[in-house]
Amino acid sequence: MSTANTVLMQQARESLAGKWGQAIGALLVYMLVMVAIQLIPFAGAIIGLLIGGPMAIGLATYTLALARNQDANINQLFEGFNKFGLALAAYFLMVVFIILWMLLLIIPGIIAALSYSMTFYIIADDESIDAMEAIDKSKAMMDGYKWKYFCLGLRFIGWALLCVLTFGIGFLWLMPYIQVTNAKFYEDVKANYLSQQTAPVAEVEIPVAVAEEPTASEEEA
Repeated sequence: MSTANTVLMQQARESLAGKWGQAIGALLVYMLVMVAIQLIPFAGAIIGLLIGGPMAIGLATYTLALARNQDANINQLFEGFNKFGLALAAYFLMVVFIILWMLLLIIPGIIAALSYSMTFYIIADDESIDAMEAIDKSKAMMDGYKWKYFCLGLRFIGWALLCVLTFGIGFLWLMPYIQVTNAKFYEDVKANYLSQQTAPVAEVEIPVAVAEEPTASEEEA
């Protein structure tokens, strides 16, 4: 049974208690790196495409550590570069698939993005998985949970509007809150997915034919 989004948000706040400053610093570094790359003339878009995957895995690694109440440090943001080829392949495939779906209509593209949303958490969690396996596993895990994840994102819109009123300063707190909540969501759907995989298969009783006693006419024959 899945955990309510409000509960996941509460759990995220509990995991961030006493760690807000650390989380804000790490997310600020992440955003500065990504923005600085985009500002590089001509090559910025290409470099952004190359490091998008590794940085996404690093962010997933860091936020999972926070969500699991483990030791989290800023170096985890760059651990995705240890899986550079895998990260690049996963990022490239996701971008291509989402674009292809969006060529049909916007909504199929959004559904595809939701389906693939757990990919980098899966890669951060599994050393042996390859890019396509991670994408397929994300699709399987998100089966039946895409709308729930979409609604989770909607819950932060009000917070984002309040952050605008603070001239953007509030986003320093909102971004870690969103990321750790997303990590909590991953933990929840992962647990549900694993429980389905290990659930015992119900035994099906096979009816056994019982020989009927011969009728009187059959006995005479």
